Amino acid sequence: MLSACLAFAAVAALVTITPGLDTMLVLRTTVADGRRTGFLAATGIATGLLCWGAASAAGLTALLAASRFAFDVLRVAGACYLLWLGGRALWGARRAAAAEDLPEPDMSGAAAYRTGLVTNLLNPKIGVFYMSLLPQFLPADAPVFGTSMLFAVIHVAEGLAWCALLVGAAGAARRTLARPSVKRRLRQVTGVAFIGFGLRLAADH
Repeated sequence: MLSACLAFAAVAALVTITPGLDTMLVLRTTVADGRRTGFLAATGIATGLLCWGAASAAGLTALLAASRFAFDVLRVAGACYLLWLGGRALWGARRAAAAEDLPEPDMSGAAAYRTGLVTNLLNPKIGVFYMSLLPQFLPADAPVFGTSMLFAVIHVAEGLAWCALLVGAAGAARRTLARPSVKRRLRQVTGVAFIGFGLRLAADH
C-alpha cells in the first residue's frame, strides 16, 4: 500500500504543479485581494477536487463518462462560467482604467471560495481524470472506496501545499504587483486566460 501511495503521490504532484486554471485563479486572487482570500480560493479548489474524488471512489464518474449528454451539460455549464468570469475580469479592468481615482472592490473570502469550488465542480474533465487515474494505482487486495479516497486526499493535500507556496510568493510580491496599472493588466491577462480555458473546455469532446 505504501508503494502505491508513493507512486500516486509522485504522479499527482506533477499534475498539481502543471500551470493551469487553478494556478491562475490563486495567483490572481492573492495579488488582488491578499493572502487570506487567495488561500480561501485554494480551499474552494481543494473542496471541489475532494468532491470529484469521492464521486470517483463511489463510481459516479463512470456514469458521467458513459453519458455523453451528462458530460456535455456539465462541460457547457463549466465553459459558460469560465467565460463569465473572464468577461467580468475584462469589464472590471476597463472600468478601472476609466475611473482611476475609484478604489477597486475587494473580492470577499466567500466569493473566492465559491469561485474555486464552482470552477472545479463544473469541470467534468476532473472527474474523468480521477476515474482513469485512480484505478491504475489500486493494489489488488485493497478496498476500492477507501483507497480511492486516500489517493484523493493525497492529491488534495499536495494541491493545498502547492497553493500555499503560490499564495506566499504572490503575497510577497503584492506590494509591487498591486499597483493600479499592474492590477488592471493582471485583470486583463486573467480575463483572457479564463476565456481561453472556457473556450477550450467548450470545444473539448
